Amino acid sequence: MDYKIGQKIQGTISGIQDYGVFVQLDSKHQGLVHISECKSGRITDLKDDFHVGQPIEAIILDIDDYSHKISLSFRQLAIPVTHANPKPGENRNIYKHFWTSTRVKTAFKPIAATIDASKSEALSRIRRVKE
Repeated sequence: MDYKIGQKIQGTISGIQDYGVFVQLDSKHQGLVHISECKSGRITDLKDDFHVGQPIEAIILDIDDYSHKISLSFRQLAIPVTHANPKPGENRNIYKHFWTSTRVKTAFKPIAATIDASKSEALSRIRRVKE
């Protein structure tokens, strides 16, 4: 089978190590789900959540061009997919945004207000270098 990045695949867990889970995709291909891609949050022991022979679904993150190793993710399945061009009437907002009436005050000042201080600082540095 020809695999592509972003493709959803099904497989069977064939091995569990401290650094990740090995997944048998078909008779010729095997992938690795790194521990950071298993789930959101802290994982103390992968054997608590997964076992050998367990059927799983994952997304292909990367395929190495030279070694043909396949990197997989379980965590990416939990992230909903949005389309760039939604259908009319379709809600594409996934996260709620809460707006407030307060204004954010930034630490920036107009250049004209700070130019005199900048000039005097630069001149004092030049005087120190000349001495």
